[in-house]
Amino acid sequence: MTLPATADERFDERHRRLLDCLANDRPPAIADWKLLTLPGNRPPWTDTGVDVRQGDQLTLLATGKIFLSEALGSEALGLWGSPRFHLWGRIGERGTIWNGTRDTFTLTAVTGGRLFLGIYQGEWASPQGDLATPVALYAAGGGAIDALVVRWNGEAMRGLESLARLAPTDRLLESELARLRAPVCPPEGWRHLWFLGESEIFAPCEAAGRPAIRVHADSDVGIIQKPIDFPLAPDTRLSWRWKVDELPSSEAEDSMRTHDYLSLALEFDDGKDLTWYWSAALPAGTHYACPLPTWNARETHIVVRSGTGELGRWTAETRNVFEDHRTAIGGAPPRRIVAAWLIAVSIFRHGRGRAEFADVVLESGGARYQVV
Repeated sequence: MTLPATADERFDERHRRLLDCLANDRPPAIADWKLLTLPGNRPPWTDTGVDVRQGDQLTLLATGKIFLSEALGSEALGLWGSPRFHLWGRIGERGTIWNGTRDTFTLTAVTGGRLFLGIYQGEWASPQGDLATPVALYAAGGGAIDALVVRWNGEAMRGLESLARLAPTDRLLESELARLRAPVCPPEGWRHLWFLGESEIFAPCEAAGRPAIRVHADSDVGIIQKPIDFPLAPDTRLSWRWKVDELPSSEAEDSMRTHDYLSLALEFDDGKDLTWYWSAALPAGTHYACPLPTWNARETHIVVRSGTGELGRWTAETRNVFEDHRTAIGGAPPRRIVAAWLIAVSIFRHGRGRAEFADVVLESGGARYQVV
């Protein structure tokens, strides 16, 4: 769940009671706290002044928006994101980076050190928070995120409950307590793509008594991956069943502004991937390189179905992966399939996408691999 935010939202105005409790009636469960404002044009990383010991539990409660470019009017175009996407942290100057699954988040420190927070613009190059994209991207950025950091004495859950009794209508406290009480975890054997971070988009479920994966994206983005090792040969086929209930875009998805979609993908041993998805407007058989600059050279999309007429029904698909690769990507074919992906993007138009995937299978030369 992404909490609503406005460009002029001020944390100290909307959460005055919470801040008064911290300043004047602080529960013993709180060891330290800090409220910071992180502008969208400030490159990472910002020193919070909060020192953390290994095993400490931390909670972040955040509001605001970050948008791509003030000059281009990105907020009006919808090219903005919430703290869920843009706010990242690390403990220590070379600590492993992490993000929240909502605009609120709690974690246990696996190491000690100073807490740093950063605004994510572009793409990470390393799990330590080095940038893969030019730092100059930040100069055009706009908006800001207000982030309240709380370091707890003991368990965060108990601390949040005690704070919620003092500020009973605070929506950030309510959201984080709800998240902790009912966490959403990815299916077993799948992992999030590290440089997009954790999300609550993907979860195991059942479809007609068979294992399936539920995908719910609401103004969000995420990718989960399952490592595999399977040959790519002329007879390699990918089959699956899916029930798409809601498409995240109502327009053709082949532009950056409208690139919201739900898809199944395969990654090859040359680092490229091919995704099959259900388009709102492009005809079946359409293929194109990803319109996002940082993904254009490595990802190609193929439209499998189009329009809304069959939404809400289970449908079955079979694709010859070798032929789809030849048609859509071309060149020398890779030799191996190294991972399966599920992708959900709804961050550009801030819509909602809902689907379920089941019976995902790879077959080649008599070999068979059950992905889902």
